Amino acid sequence: MSSYFPATRPRRLRRNEHLRSMFQEAEFSLDDLVLPIFVEEGIDDFVPIKTMPGVNRIPESKLASEIERYARAGIRSVMTFGVSHHLDETGSDTWNDNGLVARMSRIIKDTAPQMVVMSDTCFCEYTSHGHCGVLHGHEVDNDATLINLGRQAVVAAQAGADFIAPSAAMDGQVQAIRSALDAAGFSQTSIMAYSTKFASALYGPFREAGGTALTGDRKTYQMNPMNRREAVRESLLDEQEGADAIMVKPAGAYLDIIRDIREASRLPLAAYQVSGEYAMIKFGAQAGAIDEARVMRESLGAIKRAGADLIFTYFAMDIARDGI
Repeated sequence: MSSYFPATRPRRLRRNEHLRSMFQEAEFSLDDLVLPIFVEEGIDDFVPIKTMPGVNRIPESKLASEIERYARAGIRSVMTFGVSHHLDETGSDTWNDNGLVARMSRIIKDTAPQMVVMSDTCFCEYTSHGHCGVLHGHEVDNDATLINLGRQAVVAAQAGADFIAPSAAMDGQVQAIRSALDAAGFSQTSIMAYSTKFASALYGPFREAGGTALTGDRKTYQMNPMNRREAVRESLLDEQEGADAIMVKPAGAYLDIIRDIREASRLPLAAYQVSGEYAMIKFGAQAGAIDEARVMRESLGAIKRAGADLIFTYFAMDIARDGI
């Protein structure tokens, strides 16, 4: 047996649960979580999303009761995604004063005024082609899409949305939305920018959830997953354009990017634990390969540890029900 005895013993601070809790460095609470929800018009009952166990499309007619349930559980904020039955080439229902985008925010605010509503601002669930903007040939027209994003943002703000959350990945979208909101008298409405959004394979289950009709991909406007410097540049551009908060999407495979942006910016930073991340944990647990509750908490803790202030996660209600 060695005669060497270490003077420094990190295990001293791990001896029991109280010590481990006292010296835990990264923590998250329900206040840090935003619940993304899918709301479908024209249906009467919940539609289970097979690739996202435990997640349903919510009938618009039952949105109010769901929001009441979330509020009672302690959920502070939701991100709204609409599943529209009114599709066209430009997604014009999104800037209809009584379209689904407006109705979702209005219902939520009428039901639970304290709930922070983040309105996803894009077109993929509202266009017949499934792309995130105006399609000319096989290309999305960046600047024509900017005009429509401004229209959608104003309609959402009028309906009560607290945050406009542009996910279309168009160059200049934050500046265009900020200008449109200010011109319409909504200078107090905030922008949560999907500032660093990767063209990720982890969005797969979202296609079923949102009902998008996309053929092809979005690689010409979403980011190359292999680009680290460009990721920081994208977020800093949105900061310069007037974003109130910035986001990295997805989260778990991009913890290095979260850390890079945290060090480069002083804005509030969010990260989106996307549908594929959620599904892998759920299906892994169903197969008996992992402990769902522990892996869920570990994954969320890692995102906080990397530097995120907020986490968008489909696990928010699990955390509300079962605790941290």
